[in-house]
Amino acid sequence: MAEPTATFDDVLPEALRFRSPAPLVDIGANLTHESFGRDLEAVIHRARAAHVDTLILTGTDREHAEQAVAMARQHPGLYATAGVHPHDASGWNPELARAMAALHREPEVVAVGECGLDFNRNFSTPTEQERAFEAQLGLAAESGLPVFIHERDAGRRMLEILHAWRDDVSQAVVHCFTGERETLYGYRDLDLHIGLTGWLCDERRGHHLRDLVSEIPLDRLMVETDCPYLLPRNLPAKLKGRRHEPALLPWIVREIAHWRDLDEQALAEATTATARAFFRLPDGTAD
Repeated sequence: MAEPTATFDDVLPEALRFRSPAPLVDIGANLTHESFGRDLEAVIHRARAAHVDTLILTGTDREHAEQAVAMARQHPGLYATAGVHPHDASGWNPELARAMAALHREPEVVAVGECGLDFNRNFSTPTEQERAFEAQLGLAAESGLPVFIHERDAGRRMLEILHAWRDDVSQAVVHCFTGERETLYGYRDLDLHIGLTGWLCDERRGHHLRDLVSEIPLDRLMVETDCPYLLPRNLPAKLKGRRHEPALLPWIVREIAHWRDLDEQALAEATTATARAFFRLPDGTAD
């Protein structure tokens, strides 16, 4: 029998809509991505129908951070981060620093970032990345906001930098964690939070994470889609276009719960409580 193929418009409500047993917070949704331009309202509606009631929209540069703030103002239950991704670190300058500091004062902004180090692609040089990252850690220290961190193939240097800054920043989460045990334990020693994505659902590359899931303290674990990227591979139907969206977060929670040998509702409740505390979100859900 051929594997079923789905589109978001017709099959998602039947084959892929999986309502979480408890409200969820998607801590990393790139809804300012152009792929959501045609159906943003429907995407948000589907997320809420799946019990993904709160979305943190990732601001990876000035333009997208401003767009995320604008979306958050229009939709209850949506919030924004504001930062400069390491890929764009070469553009960091005093004017951009002032613009970011101003964004961090907006009530919709709940974290500094996405910022950090990416030594996998090095679209900006390591020196440029470190300069922009430390500048944003400084902004986090000034604002009191937590930090939303990107790290890829840079665990050792990331730990060195964070050791120097940890007493100055309130909280930090390493989003879309894909590292090894040594790096995870280094983050644990610094009392950092960890965000897990659909990477865990990928049988081609997520094997080592399955062994590490139970080693992340439950009060330090949060969940995210990182949509439109990292579509889970544990879905019961294929999607045309391969675009990920927040309504599919419950499938990631199901996978994490399986590898932790934990009830899905307990995991959903724990990650939501952790996210609400981390981002200092009000209680309750969107209408």
